[in-house]
Amino acid sequence: MTIWIAIGVTAAGCYLVKLLGLSVPAGVLERPLVRRLAALLPVALLAALTAQQTFSDGRHLLLDARAAGLGAAALALVLRAPFLVVVAVAVAVTAGVRAL
Repeated sequence: MTIWIAIGVTAAGCYLVKLLGLSVPAGVLERPLVRRLAALLPVALLAALTAQQTFSDGRHLLLDARAAGLGAAALALVLRAPFLVVVAVAVAVTAGVRAL
């Protein structure tokens, strides 16, 4: 029963956050700072999630094959490789390091 309560509370919270976002006046959303934050915040959150998943096992900081794959992907991005190539390079390097 506790799981269903958590699901219900989460659903209600999501609905209220969405309702709050819809009730913000249009003038606030047109401000340059708000537009810039709306553009950059998802990128920052995704980068933080990637770093947390790559360099942590939940309790400890670690450096393993995932870090090598992320580094290879970063290098491919610097070299302006297409997205699928970046993903393929990261997968190949991670698999190669794990095989060693």
